[in-house]
Amino acid sequence: MRKKIAVIGSGFSGIAAAAYAAQAGNEVHVFEKNSTLGGRARQFTTDNGYTFDMGPSWYWMPDIIENFFTDFNTSAASYYQLVALNPQFEMVFDGEAMAIPERYEDLQLLFESIEPGAALQLDRFMKEAQYKYEVGMRDFVNKPCHSWFEFVSLKIARSALKLDLLTSFRKHVRRFFSEPKLIALMEFPVLFLGAMPEDIPALYSLMNYGGLKLGTWYPLGGFIKIIDAMAAIARQQGVTFHVNATVEKVNVQNNRAVSVTVNSREIPFDAIIASSDYHHTEQQLLEKPYRNYDEAYWEKKTFAPSCLIYYVGVKERVPGLTHHTLFFENDLQLHANEIYKDKKWPTQPLFYVCCPSKTDKMVAPANHENLFLLMPIATGIEDREAIREKYFLQMLQRIEKHTGARDLLQKIDYKKSYCIYDFTHDYNAYKGNAYGLANTLRQTAVLKPAIRNKKIKNLYYTGQLTVPGPGVPPSLISGKIAATAINKLKI
Repeated sequence: MRKKIAVIGSGFSGIAAAAYAAQAGNEVHVFEKNSTLGGRARQFTTDNGYTFDMGPSWYWMPDIIENFFTDFNTSAASYYQLVALNPQFEMVFDGEAMAIPERYEDLQLLFESIEPGAALQLDRFMKEAQYKYEVGMRDFVNKPCHSWFEFVSLKIARSALKLDLLTSFRKHVRRFFSEPKLIALMEFPVLFLGAMPEDIPALYSLMNYGGLKLGTWYPLGGFIKIIDAMAAIARQQGVTFHVNATVEKVNVQNNRAVSVTVNSREIPFDAIIASSDYHHTEQQLLEKPYRNYDEAYWEKKTFAPSCLIYYVGVKERVPGLTHHTLFFENDLQLHANEIYKDKKWPTQPLFYVCCPSKTDKMVAPANHENLFLLMPIATGIEDREAIREKYFLQMLQRIEKHTGARDLLQKIDYKKSYCIYDFTHDYNAYKGNAYGLANTLRQTAVLKPAIRNKKIKNLYYTGQLTVPGPGVPPSLISGKIAATAINKLKI
């Protein structure tokens, strides 16, 4: 039976859910509170010629992203051009930098030059990681996670030990490598999962395979090209998008969602997929009796970091920067403790710079540079402009030290900051989080917030606060899982 479905939010998971729901023959409407589609993957252009991606900047797991397009009998290449980055990225340590090459054979040589025998160890590590990737990203993460019984399959049972669910990622990496730089390189991808390596299951070495082995890519024009492509596919299926459309309430009768109130207007629907922040959806859009979780539940959860972001335009080229540069001169453990335990602004932060103008001439005026600076911070801490500016100046000084550039502050012709307040205001993000829930063992699979509302059978959730977790590929998968459930629902 054809259903009329509302999707709240137009990030990766929301657009994916809408496309899959419409593909099944349903009438689908997407409501986005902001003026443009994309959620955290929005883009903006300045009057003086800069174009900034606002959020995601790492294009990893290209095969998983490609799966979305394949499901609609097309390809990513039909919509945007992917460029392989070489080097994939650079890591700056105290006094030196390490460039990560595109070719795996060159990566082996790099490892061997740093630690004798590490090339062979890298092969062993990647062989295990590939297995986890193939089982994890094709079987494990595609479950709706209503029950542990979903994982009682012969294939997953046979894979249980190899998936390393009970071993910490930190311990796993140290089985293979002892040199601190190589350990830092292998551990850094799990920071995308929002927790420290000692709190992440070794299953997530699949991230190393999905990134280091499959390569780091960039869609020319920026990540908005993926959003534009997905939205075009969704429209081809019949999806209608509504921007500047704030969903204010999910209306419930007899334990069924019957409508949503959008900009003070009530619109009837047969089913709802909430790609909006899970906490906000429950605490603000639903009346108390219909919530899966209370405020105390969310307070106990381990959230991935928020971040301080600066979008910066520079009136000259900055030498010595690659497309992605990770500034790891300081103590990772100290910074992590101040994110997850002490909950304060970092004393000696690590940070990241994306310089897409090294790859894409369309994102900055000629002979100018487009810089995206990101520093992970704790959620829920005080956010003031003076604090932001203090760290901006620190990051700028460290970029100058690494690159040899001079007087960058005087050469800036565009600057905009984005932090906890903005994540809360623009995305209703719980405590201003940027990446959702951390993928700790206690917040994996069935232990994540449920993808379905347990009291309203026609309301499902999708996105980074539910299964399978944070990141662009998992968000696409999350949208498909929610849509599949809604498509099967009998009204």
